[in-house]
Amino acid sequence: MLQYNFSENKFGGIEVKIAISAESTIDLTKELIEKFDFKIVPFQIFLGDENRYDGEVTCDEIINFVDKNKVLPKTGAVNESQYSNHFKSILKDYDAIVHLSLSSELSSAYSNAVKVAEKMKNVFIVDTRSLSTGIALLAIYAKELADKGLDAKSVYEKVLKRIPYVQASFELKRLDYLYKGGRCSAIMYFGANLLKIRPQIIVKDGKMIPGKKYRGSFEHVVKSYCSDTLAQFDNPDLKHGFVTYTTASPEIIKMAVESMKERGFENVYITRAGGTITSHCGENCLGILYINDGENQE
Repeated sequence: MLQYNFSENKFGGIEVKIAISAESTIDLTKELIEKFDFKIVPFQIFLGDENRYDGEVTCDEIINFVDKNKVLPKTGAVNESQYSNHFKSILKDYDAIVHLSLSSELSSAYSNAVKVAEKMKNVFIVDTRSLSTGIALLAIYAKELADKGLDAKSVYEKVLKRIPYVQASFELKRLDYLYKGGRCSAIMYFGANLLKIRPQIIVKDGKMIPGKKYRGSFEHVVKSYCSDTLAQFDNPDLKHGFVTYTTASPEIIKMAVESMKERGFENVYITRAGGTITSHCGENCLGILYINDGENQE
């Protein structure tokens, strides 16, 4: 009988391959997906009568659709059939899967994935309680653990412990998309427009909630947002950080990247939000994301 060596992640000397999986809401470029060898399953996006997959639809297409039709696209969570096909396909070449899902507070994707995983062996589903590249930060960590030789269950358990420390926030120029999508109240929406407030949105306990309120040009606001965020969440793991946006000028993106590099981040990845996140947040949205537990890392 083959015996499993947990310290080396091997069965009888044969290496066990662990796949790191996520939904398209991870918001990574194709280059980064290939770099980290992530396995991606897409959300669906409905542009009127047209049904397309997240990853095929650009930010600009979403924004143009809304400008033309005055309604938001509808987004569809990954369903059980998609997950079943996705996991089965991966398990042809891998021995286990750690799948990182969009926050269960924002989508039914996590519960759908769990239902499918319960019928399979060696498939672990993580409720990241986050979105966009907040998910990506945990996925990169999972990949690094797997590459070190940890077994899938240990990878899963270590990722769960880091979830509360993911700093995911965004600065928005306007609340139009959140209001139309029912994610902010009419009072908050009209008050922000009347007073020309540029709100910060923070992901906390898996939900999007309002943070600090800014005024001024989008460039000035983003600069203040980056400075305030790095000061408030002041214990970052400096290995990886993200600047993720829907639309922003090159100057604003550069400013956000420089703020993180000045703080000491080793790798600052620039990514553009995918169709699902853009459908809910809209244009002129930019965030800096990192894990705020630097002193706790091994």
